[in-house]
Amino acid sequence: MKVHLKKIGNCKFECLNEDGQKVIMDGPPSIGGNNEGVRPMEMVLMGLAGCSAVDVIHILNQGKIQLKDLIVDVIGDRVDGIPSVFNKIHLNFKAEGDFPVKKLERAVSLSMEKYCSVAKMLESSVEITFESSLNN
Repeated sequence: MKVHLKKIGNCKFECLNEDGQKVIMDGPPSIGGNNEGVRPMEMVLMGLAGCSAVDVIHILNQGKIQLKDLIVDVIGDRVDGIPSVFNKIHLNFKAEGDFPVKKLERAVSLSMEKYCSVAKMLESSVEITFESSLNN
């Protein structure tokens, strides 16, 4: 797996993966950025949400369960100081569909505790909690 990052502004970067998809990252105005892209630490939270969402969908699909919708809201708390790493992350999975909530809870638990590579990478240094709800 490879990515390519190129500076395209003062603190603005274009990051490409091997397939050519791109993400724009930028810093805050306080350090010379223009808020024209996602911040790197936000990318970590987005990666965690995306990784776990893919797992949940895959697990439910294996059980022949079709989601109508899935939203994952993530809140990350950072320590005061430098580096300002995450010390707590909470994920809230909100799904819609016609199936028992226990199936969703199982899929979310399996993702967060076993399959999600991003969660597994972070768990040794970050307290990760999660919850799920169906049809709310």
